[in-house]
Amino acid sequence: MLDVLRKIVQEVSVAPNLESVLNLIVTSVQRSMKTEVCSVYLFDPSDQRYVLMASEGLNPEAVGSVRLSAAEGLVGLVVDRAEPINLENASEHRAFKYVESTGEERFNSFLGVPIIHHRDVLGVLVVQQRDLRRFDESEEAFLVTLSAQLAGVIAHAEATGSLGTIGEQEKAVVDLRFEGVAGSSGVAIGSATVIAPPADLSSVPDKPAKDVAKEIASFEEALKLVRRDIKVVGRSLAQRLRTEEQALFDVYLRMLDDNALAGEVVARIEKGNWAQGALREVVTEHVRQFSMMDDPYLRERATDIKDLGRRVLAYLQEAAPASLEFTDETILVADELTPAMLGEVPSEKLVGLVSVHGSSNSHAAILARSMGIPTIMGAVDLPLTRIDGRQLILDGYSGRIYVQPGEDLLTAYQDIVKGEKEQAEELAALKDLPAETTDGFRMPLWVNTGLIADVARSLERGAEGIGLYRTEVPFMIRDFFPSEQEQAQTYRKQLEAFHPRPVTMRTLDIGGDKALPYFPIEEENPFLGWRGIRVTLDHPEIFLVQVRAMLKAGEGYENLRIMLPMVTSVREVEEANRQIDRAVRELQEEGHNIKRPLVGVMVEVPAAVYQVRRFARRVDFISVGSNDLTQYLLAVDRNNPRVADLYVSYHPAVLKALEYIAREAHKENASVSICGEVASEPGGALLLMAMGYDVLSMNATNLPKVKAAIRKITKTDADRLLKDVMSMDDADRIQALINERLDELGIALPAQPNIPN
Repeated sequence: MLDVLRKIVQEVSVAPNLESVLNLIVTSVQRSMKTEVCSVYLFDPSDQRYVLMASEGLNPEAVGSVRLSAAEGLVGLVVDRAEPINLENASEHRAFKYVESTGEERFNSFLGVPIIHHRDVLGVLVVQQRDLRRFDESEEAFLVTLSAQLAGVIAHAEATGSLGTIGEQEKAVVDLRFEGVAGSSGVAIGSATVIAPPADLSSVPDKPAKDVAKEIASFEEALKLVRRDIKVVGRSLAQRLRTEEQALFDVYLRMLDDNALAGEVVARIEKGNWAQGALREVVTEHVRQFSMMDDPYLRERATDIKDLGRRVLAYLQEAAPASLEFTDETILVADELTPAMLGEVPSEKLVGLVSVHGSSNSHAAILARSMGIPTIMGAVDLPLTRIDGRQLILDGYSGRIYVQPGEDLLTAYQDIVKGEKEQAEELAALKDLPAETTDGFRMPLWVNTGLIADVARSLERGAEGIGLYRTEVPFMIRDFFPSEQEQAQTYRKQLEAFHPRPVTMRTLDIGGDKALPYFPIEEENPFLGWRGIRVTLDHPEIFLVQVRAMLKAGEGYENLRIMLPMVTSVREVEEANRQIDRAVRELQEEGHNIKRPLVGVMVEVPAAVYQVRRFARRVDFISVGSNDLTQYLLAVDRNNPRVADLYVSYHPAVLKALEYIAREAHKENASVSICGEVASEPGGALLLMAMGYDVLSMNATNLPKVKAAIRKITKTDADRLLKDVMSMDDADRIQALINERLDELGIALPAQPNIPN
């Protein structure tokens, strides 16, 4: 059964459209389970019913016409319960509904399983037989497993089909919604520009062919060059291959003939798709056909076709690179965003970013937050190839993307954008005012930075210091480790610009989801692997060079603070202190006028929470990295869209840990700060202030909002809010209470459109 399951999933995953997906499913399941009927019902949001979309065994005329609500029939019962229904004699069940057009009265046994995607019941997969029998456990398990694996594929195919193809846009559905992970808050409304990496067929978007003849000529030139390459390789290997192996090169060449792949691509171009999009369509279809074949030799030809497609695409992209057209409101979309891609769009035209893959902590997301650009990461169901040029709404608060919004939705979000601009103008007036409660309690607000461009933005918003300077960012934008002198120059710009305000520089924090291309770390579980201080202590030459560069950069300013990431033991703290002392001593001996800076540790893992006092005796300050700490406490990868909704900053366990850290650090008279996302939310900032945190550090974009919240409340009211919150045991209720109190105080919350969920 496992082999059958794998084959069905493989076949379906490369099907070109929803109709093909569903027909493959019903045919394959009916054949493999040896049942008389297999059917798929899918939810139609237009009338809130489940429609018979494909069937093998029922009356073909019923397909598309039978529509059932969630309260009708056995299909409705499966939907209502969201669990399998397995019946020996379906007609005797109280929920059975006879639908004459299907002819299903002949079938007695019934097994229906829900197709669930992101907790929504997309549809129902049903098998039926004439015999009076109950499907056994292995059959039920097979169907449940299959539906779980197919749910994402069906959702993607459904969305892709709804968007239509070249020339069909006018038929496309409006208000299509896709879910991702909020990477940078805010709302953007604009036109999608899809950017594809070199020679990646799966990411090539559909675009109208502006000049059909020119597209065909480019394709034929690319074919000629690929044929040349194959002949050259074939000749060079001729002496080392057997005759039958040499024949493979002839097979490659025949695949490129006009009556094979080439002819089909030209036909697609003539229908209106540009050469690269037409190539993707044809290659994908052939790969699907070969992957379905039983013969192992023929199945392997799918790999050959993919290889040929990539070769042709590479030449097409080289000869005629995709012309990116940027509107005044461009939303850049990519399979995986990189910093280099951000640089391709004029900054005045870039209003939003979407990445199908990637994390909220990726370099691109960090840059987006520092630039204040609404961003969504991990939108894995977004049909990348079909949205170029389409209008999008990007909701960076909820992590939602709407494709082709209707008038009502567009108006609702336009009001939010207008409100955000008005609020930003009001908050700008707070720049030179302190973050001070109405009863006189002062709360220092610092910023998180990574680029020199962040400095000006931070100072404009009234930042009083840098709580986290991500030193890995300058490492990421190079092709090799920067020298000590290069690092010193980069760090000095931060220290100089903020002088005399404090600047906290985190030592190199790579590993996890932050990789350097020239220092790859390949691990099965990188978040529990070789990262942070573990890497740099294992490579003292890297650590010492970086610390020396920081110390040199701070000479004459004396506003440097050094912070150690991912610390889990006292031994790591003591070893890092020894290395820092060594660097100070060496530079003093070389004639530099420097002093040992303040040194602190980041509390990011549960092990560090319970050693705070021990750490505090050995360092000058404690800083909480609440993003990683929350992730490790809840065992939730916040970059995984499937579980991102389980990552909640107001989880009672997280709040108890944060309160404990502040209390324990103060017992050793150590200052304690926090530089995670929770500090950048008005509600979270008020709770942290009440917990006793000495400094809150956040991205510059959110600093004015946090300052405004602090200036509207008394410290006593914040303490009361914390007391009420700490007595609660549910994150959703805690969030609701915080929102209620903020609303009572007149503190603006992220606007929400008046639309159904």
